[in-house]
Amino acid sequence: MTPKILIPVDGSTTAGRTLEKIISLKERFPRQLTLLHVIDIDQLAYRMIPDFQVDMVRENAGKAGRQVLAAKQKILEDAGFAVDSRLEFGSPRQTICKIANNEGFQLLVIGRRETTGEIRDVLFGSVANYVLHNVACPVLLF
Repeated sequence: MTPKILIPVDGSTTAGRTLEKIISLKERFPRQLTLLHVIDIDQLAYRMIPDFQVDMVRENAGKAGRQVLAAKQKILEDAGFAVDSRLEFGSPRQTICKIANNEGFQLLVIGRRETTGEIRDVLFGSVANYVLHNVACPVLLF
């Protein structure tokens, strides 16, 4: 049985470096991977946006998310991986954990931003730190 591996990505350089690490270690990974991009609904909730424009903002965020996924998927496919891509709306922290825990993933691979320090993570948290402590499967942190 091939292990199910979940890789949350965004448009950051951290996500790009994570994919580079996976590719450099591709003999250790199965050929099938799942990419996940979560659009943070809290960032879409601007109080100054009229109700009739909320759907347009959400639609544009979805388009941007699909572009991020397509670019990351192409990188992995060019390296020989088969990729399933998923776009979700929600809190990135909670959505990543929910999917990893409820859908039988055996490994979660996520990048950690170099610009955040330990003190900032303790005070404010990071998505990677939150995921590390709230998923049932092992987490590979790059």
